[in-house]
Amino acid sequence: MEDWVLRALARWPNVPALFGWLSLDRRGRWLIRGELISRPQILETISRNYGADEYGRWYFQNGPQRGYVRLDTAPYVLWTCDGGEGLQVHTGQRVKQPSRAFLDEEGSILLLTEYGPAALPDNELDWALPRLGSAAGPVDEDQLAEALALPSGQATALALHLPGTNLPLERLDRTKAPKLLGFVREPQPRAGEKHASADSPEP
Repeated sequence: MEDWVLRALARWPNVPALFGWLSLDRRGRWLIRGELISRPQILETISRNYGADEYGRWYFQNGPQRGYVRLDTAPYVLWTCDGGEGLQVHTGQRVKQPSRAFLDEEGSILLLTEYGPAALPDNELDWALPRLGSAAGPVDEDQLAEALALPSGQATALALHLPGTNLPLERLDRTKAPKLLGFVREPQPRAGEKHASADSPEP
């Protein structure tokens, strides 16, 4: 968090949190009340002050007020960088230490990174396909179909080849990812928690 945010929190520690205003779509775009945010200054501020609470709810800390974020897929979205050789999360940090890789029932890929769970969007899947392999070599359609047919929680015979590491792919249903990886897609206020909703007057 930036210093101005920490100073504001210290001065006004009990500002009600916002729920239902902010969301992150599957391509890493921020939206407020369903409208895309396009101003670079706002996007940069959100990215610098984005984090999670102890319950796995992700938020943007806007000065003293916390705005919880609805997630279409995961807390982070992956984009290619370095001419297609590497990956970064949508907030701009380069991914250097991914530790696990998952394949959901639709063929989407999720990585556990040093920043948190991160999903590869549909427009980057062409980047991932040639980087999938097995002990026998490159992956064909039959091998991919076999992996997709496995129950959630099982190891596949496939691996994702990334710079400096090969990550075995695990099957993980989309609905089971939040519990396993410790995040919340639809944050809700907890009992007794001060909050404002999307139906409340705009602050």
